[in-house]
Amino acid sequence: MTESEHYFDWAATSPADKEILREALELTLDDWGNPSSIHQAGKNAKALFEAARETCAKALGVKAANIFFTSGGTESDHLPLLAVLNKMQKGSVLISSIEHPALREMGEKMKKVGWKVNYIPADKDGVITPEAVTSLLTNDTQLVCVMAVNNETGVIQPIKEISLAIKKWAEGKRKPKFHVDCVQAAGKIPFDLKDWDVDSAAFSSHKICGPRGIGILYLKDEIDSFLRGGGQEKGIRSGTENVFGALAFGKCLEKYFISESNQPALSSYNEQKKVTEEFVKKLSELKGCTIIPPSRLEKPDLFSPYVVQAAFQNIPGNVMLRALDSKGFYISTGSACSSRKANRPVLEAMHVDASLRETAVRFSFGPLTTVKAVDELFEEVANIAKTFNP
Repeated sequence: MTESEHYFDWAATSPADKEILREALELTLDDWGNPSSIHQAGKNAKALFEAARETCAKALGVKAANIFFTSGGTESDHLPLLAVLNKMQKGSVLISSIEHPALREMGEKMKKVGWKVNYIPADKDGVITPEAVTSLLTNDTQLVCVMAVNNETGVIQPIKEISLAIKKWAEGKRKPKFHVDCVQAAGKIPFDLKDWDVDSAAFSSHKICGPRGIGILYLKDEIDSFLRGGGQEKGIRSGTENVFGALAFGKCLEKYFISESNQPALSSYNEQKKVTEEFVKKLSELKGCTIIPPSRLEKPDLFSPYVVQAAFQNIPGNVMLRALDSKGFYISTGSACSSRKANRPVLEAMHVDASLRETAVRFSFGPLTTVKAVDELFEEVANIAKTFNP
């Protein structure tokens, strides 16, 4: 088997779609100009770049004018958060307690410059409820940040319901902006940005078979960017445009974004749901295995089928990871961005017992994951589990 066939760390990064990347590279080798240049070489590159924007917008079901290219998911998360620094008077920001480090760690920096940052508590299932959000809203709240799909547990957040709750709370007064990290949602669950009616959303190419170093920030309305430079992307994100990345990302969204208009991707998603439900069921029957959260067994539709978290009694997460690695299976103990840290903030926010946090691992899948590979993964996990829990 090739490495990618036993690769179960898609939430960290995905194998590249070589055909898409080659096509994008060929196009930019021919039209290599700077899109901001006004000569013909620049105009040719600009045309490619704008075509990529149109492709991304069509896949996401929004207008091209609402799409801004960035360097990745982290920058797309930072831009709306940093924009509040332009406010003359400091206020408050709400960030979910299960957020990716791109927002959670940035929240800590915001505190140091005088902003009040409140972390929205999650329930035991890892869900951020609309009630939890509105209970923390105040008249000086400028921004609310809640991720669409958690990168460690796969929990799908009620984004539409939160959006409606914020609007209802704000009737007759200024409404805080609502930002959503969609990095683990794109290509992993079907959703409609317009139906969610959020103010901004972050996307990352390398999570859906695209290249690294390119992301998207969706903006319903333009923001006053705190970052300044050459004025590219209407001043929202300055810096020389990544034409290759934009072209590749557009094609990946076109191919892998799940929607009613993309039946191959929707069919793949529905098949993965069946495969993952069976995988979770078999894991739960292993001696000493705990699915996190346990409610996944009864409510599988509340979770993306592409991310599974489980803990194995007497087997520290890093031990399970190394044991599988030695057999050619690749998993993780959580977010790749925090892989060298001992703590597990997301699981802590869910009040998961310390012993389970220490023994928890993440299995994550993608559109190229096969049923055969998942069956082989389970067999290897079962063998390791029996060794420690005979």
